[in-house]
Amino acid sequence: MRRLRVGIMGATGMVGRQFVRLLAAHPWFQITALAASPASAGKTYAAAVEGRWGRGEPPARIRDLPVQDVETAVEAVAAETDLVFSALSLDKERTAAVEERYARAEVAVVSANSAHRWTPDVPMLIPEVNPQHARVIESQRRRLRTARGFIAVKPNCSIQPYVPALHALAEFAPREVAVCTYQALSGAGKTRDSWPEMDDNVIPFIGGEEDKSEKEPLRIWGCVGEGGIEPAAGPRISAQCVRVPVSDGHLAAVGVRFARRPEPEQILERWAAFAGRPQQLGLPSAPAPFLRYAVDQDRPQTRLDRDAGGGMAVTLGRLRADRIFDYRFVALSHNTLRGAAGGCLLSAELLCADGYITRRADR
Repeated sequence: MRRLRVGIMGATGMVGRQFVRLLAAHPWFQITALAASPASAGKTYAAAVEGRWGRGEPPARIRDLPVQDVETAVEAVAAETDLVFSALSLDKERTAAVEERYARAEVAVVSANSAHRWTPDVPMLIPEVNPQHARVIESQRRRLRTARGFIAVKPNCSIQPYVPALHALAEFAPREVAVCTYQALSGAGKTRDSWPEMDDNVIPFIGGEEDKSEKEPLRIWGCVGEGGIEPAAGPRISAQCVRVPVSDGHLAAVGVRFARRPEPEQILERWAAFAGRPQQLGLPSAPAPFLRYAVDQDRPQTRLDRDAGGGMAVTLGRLRADRIFDYRFVALSHNTLRGAAGGCLLSAELLCADGYITRRADR
């Protein structure tokens, strides 16, 4: 198939670099434009990420692409692309405005940022969980007065391990959930070298994360209404978010009470059988299986299991009865892959498969 042209906003940052790695050999998409802050604009990509790329070098075809100014080169980037991934690190208001400018320039925008997560007509997708929310794009296009352009976003990386696990058990009606997430340094855009305060340390606070962890799942489980996505009324979720000194991977310890308490065997069966639309379509980035249960009592472990399914799967473990809740379990996912760049890439594949992202007619 003829590949779609892709741009990356915020291409030099941590998540932007992850986009470049994932897209370098993608069968559907080809990078044709890169954009970032004025500090990087005018440089080749190799020069802009020098000292930050990590091991090896940027892909050969990408090294010499020029980096454009993300805020002043909107029309130029739009002319070169069918789809733009957003990994911007601007403040929320500027990010929202820039993403909307690209959408109004008739580019499909799939964003790893939080700026539009609560815009009613912007779908916030975990592709295996709520693909039907893409229907709201038509309402968004009417608001933006676009034929092709729109914005879709991914949810907070900390909810990615446990929301799919609970979704697979929807028939038993989860009613109350308590979750504690142990979140990696890369979730803050940091490394061990750049955050010495985290050496031999745990910080039991991450600004804004607990509110997101309690509210965003309800939007994921909501329904498409006339005014956009209407959040679900439940389950009730209580969250505690902790920063831990690991490089990548968010681990969640979950307690759940159901309206209809299942047997442990039923839970394991539902997890093993769960497949969403990406798996049914065989999308390039879809892990199969999506949910994987680790039988060893000391798994999942962040370092050992975060890369399951190419970093796109969720690893579950330690399912057991609880004295307060019905059950407890542990869930793990890779926060910069499934929780950021990879999750956006899978959403874009799904939106292409369902006809929301197409080639520009002027190509």
